[in-house]
Amino acid sequence: MIFLFGLLKLLCQLLTLAIFLRAIMSWFSPGATSTPASILYQVTEPILAPLRRIIPRVGMLDFSPLVAIILLQLITYILP
Repeated sequence: MIFLFGLLKLLCQLLTLAIFLRAIMSWFSPGATSTPASILYQVTEPILAPLRRIIPRVGMLDFSPLVAIILLQLITYILP
């Protein structure tokens, strides 16, 4: 059981890093279609897409990555 919680914590941390990297990449190369950008998109979009339906954009700002990171960190903190 501890192994499962440890694996879940690691997954949350990796997803947090992937979302952070995707947000940073979107600032410097918004239309990037390279392989790393494509992989980050495929990994993070299943988490960010549902949040985008709930959280509206504020002008040009998309707060769904911030909310996703906060939720993932909260899950990491709650797990034993």
